[in-house]
Amino acid sequence: MNLLTKQLEEILSPAIEKVSPEGRDKLIIQFTRDASLGNIQCNSAMALAKSLKQNPRKVAEEIVAAIPSSPLIESIEIAGPGFINFRLTRKGLLAYLSEIGSSDLFPGQDENKKVIIDYSSPNIAKRMHIGHLRSTIIGDSIKRMYRYMGYSVIGDNHIGDWGTQFGKLMVAYRSWLDKENYKTSPIEELERLYVKFEQVSADKPELLDEARHELKKLQDGDETNVALWKEFIDVSLQEYDTIYSRMDITFDTYRGESFYHSSMPGVVEELKSKGIARESEGALVVFFDESEHLHPCIVQKGDGAFLYATSDLACIQQRMKEYHVDRLVYVTDDRQIPHFNQVFRISDLLGWEVEKIHVPFGIMKFTEGNFSSRKGNVIYLAHLLDEAEKRAFEIVTEKNPSLPEEERTEIARVVGRGAVKYFDLSQNRSSNIIFDWDKVLSFEGNTSPYLQYVYARIQSIIRKSGLDEISLPDLLPSDISETEDKLIHTMIQFPNVIIQAAAGYKPNLISDYIFELSQSFNYFYNSHQILKEAEDIKLFRLYLCRQTAVIIKTGLDLLGIQVLERM
Repeated sequence: MNLLTKQLEEILSPAIEKVSPEGRDKLIIQFTRDASLGNIQCNSAMALAKSLKQNPRKVAEEIVAAIPSSPLIESIEIAGPGFINFRLTRKGLLAYLSEIGSSDLFPGQDENKKVIIDYSSPNIAKRMHIGHLRSTIIGDSIKRMYRYMGYSVIGDNHIGDWGTQFGKLMVAYRSWLDKENYKTSPIEELERLYVKFEQVSADKPELLDEARHELKKLQDGDETNVALWKEFIDVSLQEYDTIYSRMDITFDTYRGESFYHSSMPGVVEELKSKGIARESEGALVVFFDESEHLHPCIVQKGDGAFLYATSDLACIQQRMKEYHVDRLVYVTDDRQIPHFNQVFRISDLLGWEVEKIHVPFGIMKFTEGNFSSRKGNVIYLAHLLDEAEKRAFEIVTEKNPSLPEEERTEIARVVGRGAVKYFDLSQNRSSNIIFDWDKVLSFEGNTSPYLQYVYARIQSIIRKSGLDEISLPDLLPSDISETEDKLIHTMIQFPNVIIQAAAGYKPNLISDYIFELSQSFNYFYNSHQILKEAEDIKLFRLYLCRQTAVIIKTGLDLLGIQVLERM
């Protein structure tokens, strides 16, 4: 079955073309804000009226007169200056509602086309803190949305496993290592060593020369330094995987900057041979036309070292060769906008035909300023998850002390982690976020615990019904209430919300929708009996309950949040 809006477009297009040959290009339809006005509104009459130099209401009347009868359309009404409102048949709406929750509503995606989502990207030898939260969960949600819609998606964790920090770490490791701490908590010890190096080298700049020497040895393949570098990576990935597992985050590939190191000389040669990069003060630089408002981009330093831009270009080239990728999506904070503008433009100059999208987001910070691992001013993700689960356990115990401890622990795990994710994903990704424990772990209002509770309440109703399976009944009530109508109207919009969220890389559109749906359900639930009604009404309302639960569960899953059968 096609999307509901697509079905109506197919009915409307010929009618609008009869009124004006250019009508197909001006077909504008959307769901109505108020279910009492109908289900779908067409605004094409206003757009056509200008070019036809006619009254928009008259144009609307001509469009309506040309629309053939359809089993999908119950009534058509012209409102205001020329809005065309369609009320769809109950049979058509409920048939469509039965399909919602299935990815079959998104046909036509070519599974051979590849989309790569590049997200999370922590730096090796540093614990993940809440500064890593946004890229990790926004990227994961985008991946989930695109997979749900039928795209072939690869999630890549482009880890920071190369660069000057490893020379510093090697000096610090050999100078100040606490072996016992390294044995029990290796990445914490590596982070301590990194911070100590920064502090000590401020007074002893000769340590920086020593670090550069160790880095050069690593780059030249010194066996001892390479082995130590690999050890740093291994212990770091072990801890990252623990965090990712707790957050239900997965990746298809882990490829750091080092993976592309051998490809960078070839990229530089291609830039030189095509005249895109030229030497300037000993370095190799790409200069852009003034009209592009881009700063010059260094792709190789005078000492032969490569930069992040070179690494990212090599990464694009590799992905094109290996995957024949059609779209590359990078999820990073907005401070990297200039960097990706440069890299994307250089790849265009190289003739690399692949769609490149940067999905920037605002940073998360304290009221008094940004996080800094150098200053030790961070809240680690592991600690954040621990605190979330602890607070959730206290609330669950207060509300349901009779539940077995094991079940309360599981509820706290799902609710606590969901609260952390939802706090972030429910906000516009472009906005900066001020970290506040009370807001992050709030369990009231537009929060994940509220949505999880609505889902659990519906499951409780279904259990009490005693029915093993609930489907759309053959015998429908002769009439439905305003709250039932509003609930159905809200539910049928779900597939279009997913499309909008995926197109704009905005998970918050999903969270806004689920919250609105949950409120609509609660109005319905508080206005009606369900289990004590006549059989036809009971079965119909149970069906509405079931479909609401399906959508809430699907929507939360697109945000990477689990549900509970009871709370």
